[in-house]
Amino acid sequence: MKKPELNYNASPEIFRRAKELRKNMTSAEVILWEKLRLGRLNDLKFRRQHPADKFILDFYCHQFKLGIELDGGIHEDKFQKERDIGRTERLESLGIHILRFSNEEVLKATNTVLTKILNEIEVLRKTLKEEK
Repeated sequence: MKKPELNYNASPEIFRRAKELRKNMTSAEVILWEKLRLGRLNDLKFRRQHPADKFILDFYCHQFKLGIELDGGIHEDKFQKERDIGRTERLESLGIHILRFSNEEVLKATNTVLTKILNEIEVLRKTLKEEK
């Protein structure tokens, strides 16, 4: 089985923008990053502001091809919701599974968000075992 590419042919511009975003994380991103970084969540390796194709994932676990997106209030806008659906479809076509959480969810119920991430990882782990 071919190992999936880590950045899915992201352009140099996407890498540059990702670097900028790492310097300007939202409060919710900072809180979740503190829980995910350095293998703090079940020794899983996550990356923040990870380039993938023409997008930048808020967080990404390459081992399970899991992208985590945190959405602020702008994501309630009808046009933005449609863009998010298209973005998710494109990323899933690359084999990246996407979980979405609102910033408010992370700020008010961090442990619930972490539990949902772990539950999704377990589903993905079982799927990978079945594919082998």
